[in-house]
This record gives sequence, C-alpha cells and structure tokens, in this order.
Amino acid sequence: MDVALVPFLGLWTLMMAAMMLPSAMPMILVHRRGVAGQARIQTELRTGIFVGAYVLVWGAAGIAVWIAARISDALLPMGARPFAVAAILLLAGAYQFTPLKSACLRVCRSPMDFLLTHWYPGVAGEVRLGLEHGLYCLACCWALMAVFVGAGAMGLLWAVIIAVVVFVEKVLPRGVAFGRVIGTALIAGALLVAVRPEIAQSLAGKM
Repeated sequence: MDVALVPFLGLWTLMMAAMMLPSAMPMILVHRRGVAGQARIQTELRTGIFVGAYVLVWGAAGIAVWIAARISDALLPMGARPFAVAAILLLAGAYQFTPLKSACLRVCRSPMDFLLTHWYPGVAGEVRLGLEHGLYCLACCWALMAVFVGAGAMGLLWAVIIAVVVFVEKVLPRGVAFGRVIGTALIAGALLVAVRPEIAQSLAGKM
C-alpha cells in the first residue's frame, strides 16, 4: 500500500462512514428522539457530535490498517499472500462465533438499551457516547473489515458486500443467525483458498 497516511485516512474514513452509518441509523434515530425536546439547532448539533465521534473511532482504526498494510508489504513474500488471505478468512469466520462478537452485536442491535445505560450529559457526554458506541461497533465488525482489506483489497464491490452483511447482522430480525452463516462461509472460503491459492488473487481482482 504505497499511500501516505493522511490521504489514506481521508479515504478510509469516507469509506467507513458510507459502510457503517446505514447500520447505525437505528441508534442515531433513537438518539435523535432522546434529544428532541430541545431547540432544533441543539438537537441537530448534539446528534451531529454523537455521529462525528462514532465515525472518528472508525477513522482512527485506519491507522492500524495502514500500519498493518505497510508491514505486510515489507515482510510478506508474494507467494505467502494467498495463505495470509486464508488466515484472515479463517480468523474472521471463527470470530463470528465468539462470545465477544455476540456481546458487541447484542449492544449494536439494542439501541434503546445502550442509550439508557450509557447516557451522559452535555457536549462532552455526546462525544463519550459516540466514542463508546463506535468502540462496540468496531469490536463487533473489525474481523469483517479485515476481510474487506486483506482479502478484498478494499474493492468497491467488497465494500458493498460487507456493508450489507453488517446491516443485516445489526438491524434485521434474524441478523444473529445470519452472522453465523457468514462465519461458516468465511471458514469454508479459508479452506478453499488454502487448497487453491490462486483464488486469493481472483478475490481481490474481481471484487
């Protein structure tokens, strides 16, 4: 990844906002109703601060992505890259079944409960609320983003696919079961790439 940090972070943050905000809309709408008793400009400002802090978490995660990509480019031989892709798919698939994933997904799927237990007063409270929700969301979805970066090379179609997966997981009624199906598919994909390494290149190239 021969891109300077600052331009990369700008692009990364825009992509994360486009991918993650649709699935965060239930939380954002519940938050907006929670502050709706104030003047309109205050309501918009407080919700804007909340959303901005949420996006900031995902933007900051781009620093780790950029560093990992630079290390990978420097140290990982070209012949080993398919096996790195297989490892990423396996890790992401296994993570879908972990207690941490389940706990964070439960928070993301319960916006009212989250706001009732994490509400803080004032502007600083909105920042803290947005950061905390962003951290829960990051903990829920980081492995899927690793697939987006490591297997999909941040391709546009991959961005759409991951955004849809996250939306279904976090918003739709059978999202938890769907997430486990995705986990199984990722593990199967890892095994397939391990057996046929050439598939790793086609994943990035075609997506």
